[in-house]
Amino acid sequence: MTASAKIGLAGSTPLVRLGVGNPEAEKYGRLWAMPEYRQFSPGQTFASVFLHIARPSRGAAVIDFGCGTGRGALMMSLLGGLRVTMVDFVRNCLDPEIQEAVITQPHALAFLKHDLEQPLPVAAQYGFCADVMEHVPPERVDRVLSNILKAAQHVFFSISTADDRCGALIGEVLHLTVRPHAWWLEKFQERGCLVHWAREESGGSAFYVTAWASGHDVVNSGVINVEESAMREQARQNVAAGWQQIHPAGTNDREIMLIGGGPSLAQFADEIKQRRADGVHAVTFNGAYHWAQERGVWPVNQMVVDARAFNARFTHPPDPACMYFIASICHPSVLEGLPRDRTWLYHAMPGLIKDVLDEHYGAGGWHAVPGGSSVLLRAIPLFRMLGYRRMHLYGCDSCLVAADGHTEYSRGAGGTATMLHHAYAQPENESSLVIPVTVGAPGVGSDRIFWCHPWMISQAQEFLYLIRTIGDTFELEVHGDGLLAHLLRVGADSAAIEEGGAVDFEGEKSDGALAGST
Repeated sequence: MTASAKIGLAGSTPLVRLGVGNPEAEKYGRLWAMPEYRQFSPGQTFASVFLHIARPSRGAAVIDFGCGTGRGALMMSLLGGLRVTMVDFVRNCLDPEIQEAVITQPHALAFLKHDLEQPLPVAAQYGFCADVMEHVPPERVDRVLSNILKAAQHVFFSISTADDRCGALIGEVLHLTVRPHAWWLEKFQERGCLVHWAREESGGSAFYVTAWASGHDVVNSGVINVEESAMREQARQNVAAGWQQIHPAGTNDREIMLIGGGPSLAQFADEIKQRRADGVHAVTFNGAYHWAQERGVWPVNQMVVDARAFNARFTHPPDPACMYFIASICHPSVLEGLPRDRTWLYHAMPGLIKDVLDEHYGAGGWHAVPGGSSVLLRAIPLFRMLGYRRMHLYGCDSCLVAADGHTEYSRGAGGTATMLHHAYAQPENESSLVIPVTVGAPGVGSDRIFWCHPWMISQAQEFLYLIRTIGDTFELEVHGDGLLAHLLRVGADSAAIEEGGAVDFEGEKSDGALAGST
């Protein structure tokens, strides 16, 4: 079965539907204007506890949920060397010196005005939530907890279990959900969290938890697969080697094919070959480079973003007619022997290597390429930056696909079917963890189940966010019947994944074969 899903400039891109404003925000806007309320900073009190319990590596990303004054975030940055995104639903909560630090030290501190009752547009390995949950109305606790645990992998919570003392300042009750330690512990357990550490004291409780205990690879799916220090050193070597870098270009009306290595690729070999013969540029990712060459489809561009050394096989042997777009964080072996006049660096993860780039190119002398954790999610913004707005995606499934093209199998009688993660052998992506992802949309027939490795789920999440962010600036057609195409086809917005209603993840071990029938 072949199909496609298309979005265009008309604005049919999936969108997050945000609700009405939170009336609690007005309350705290008034409170933070009072010096008496600003005396207290639970974040400052518990930041050192979090650093001791979690032991995050220097340079790790953390979200401070309900940051308040920002003093806790500052401590985490200064003492732990962490990159902290502070989140709160009012802007006047931050101390003036923290506001200044956000401007002068953007590599260390950032602020996002956001209501925790809505899915977060940011993600991080760690989370910190000091004396926030007790302020949430009881009927909204579950939603806020879910949003926090889906934005950060490992989260420290401190939660007051006593009535507030500051509400009298404005004649309001501040602690709306006052519950005992056992009640909060049950909240984490019913979400499948692994509770690493918990402490109960008079008037308060503290927890350090990891979400998705039944599918730990899901939580680890967004973890960087190369040490940050190694990526910084690789970037330093690559920019010092004098490779030219990519710069933005004016908008054009040419079509391009972005060709990933997903298992559906085999179904479209003839179509890709014909489009290439018709003059459509072919951009390949990673192993799709050799797959295309073997079928007489000579790529105009080959693109790599992964920082591991094994990626050198995706650029060798070099093709003198191909142009290579290589992330500056890539291992230098990826660049060895490539033609100087047909190879360009682009800069992913600018927050990590900004000082390296500034030192070499000068401030303002380089351009960042935003996007997610996969080469596809960097390619779309990169080629949009280069002026392309008409893109075809092939081999971009974000799910396992059987050799005959089917994606759905039940676990009952009917034998087994081998499910593929790529159209070719790629042992680095072998995984024993297979996770069913159920996708549904109101008024669009019955739900569908896709079988995914954790990294595929991350890509799908990030893809939806990317489309929501810049999807109205280009035309995109996803060919195939995989998860990405289906998400666009049914119009599933990012809330479908992030709020957990229409898209459900359930960790499950598998030997790589799924029982069922076609």
